[in-house]
Amino acid sequence: MNDTTDRELKLSRWLHAPVELVWQVWTDPDHIKNWWGPDGFSNTIHEMDVQEGGEWNLTMHGPDGTDFKNKSVFVEVILHKKIVYEHLSNPKFRSTITFDPKGDLTYIEWHMLFESKEQFENVVKTFKADQGLAQNIEKLNRYLEAQTSFNTKLNTNNMETIIVQKTYNAPISLVWNAISNKDAMRKWYFDFAEDWKLEVGQEFEWSAGDLDDKQWLHRGKMLEIIDGQKLVYSWEYPGYVGYSIVSWALESVDEHHTKLTLTHEFTIPFDHNQPSLKRENFVGGWDHIVNISLTEFLAIEN
Repeated sequence: MNDTTDRELKLSRWLHAPVELVWQVWTDPDHIKNWWGPDGFSNTIHEMDVQEGGEWNLTMHGPDGTDFKNKSVFVEVILHKKIVYEHLSNPKFRSTITFDPKGDLTYIEWHMLFESKEQFENVVKTFKADQGLAQNIEKLNRYLEAQTSFNTKLNTNNMETIIVQKTYNAPISLVWNAISNKDAMRKWYFDFAEDWKLEVGQEFEWSAGDLDDKQWLHRGKMLEIIDGQKLVYSWEYPGYVGYSIVSWALESVDEHHTKLTLTHEFTIPFDHNQPSLKRENFVGGWDHIVNISLTEFLAIEN
């Protein structure tokens, strides 16, 4: 498989709206004209036929009055799941947008693949395409919030976000290896299978027991990776209500000390009828993992 990392843009984001609404404002020209493009841009949609082979023609009006004509063709359209289109105007690229619904939230992944490394570098340098994509998704999220009285509140059903902080007597490289290398993690955390890979979008599973020795199947998906600094993945239990996000953020205090901020955010609260899935059990678990298990492991490795 060809390596395309030097000519692509990727961005993902949780949107505060159900997938049905997200899909509607993405595929309806009367909606998309109001949020498409970087900050300061407005749009005139001339044609938008959201089906395979359908054309999308629009003019983007820049904040300085410059008009940018855009012509695209939809390559793949799967209702509420995926949109792929080829941008035929210069610069040429292929965009793939996937939609992953989680209750009243939608996880969107946006991928832009350019024809060459040179074209990609020129677009990023000249047009700041990376900043534009980030602004575009943020405008989409603000527009969605304006379209509904949906007022997201992630901390419901007493499943408030858990935050645990700890400063370790270890360099940041050692702590990063401890939280990201499956061979290291099995010594102090969980025994992940071979499907644990540091790739955004990678799904993985692991099993762990509770105080009653019941084994729970866990499922996760890599959501964000900043090498040496941050690791974010989802955490859920197949067959049970609930969805959460775990974030490990590292900060170098000095060459010998590293600060960890562990965040466990319950975007969709777990089933309160399952005693093992109550918040207090997660609090106790993370306290032991962060303050005891990882501390002891680093003391041995350092």
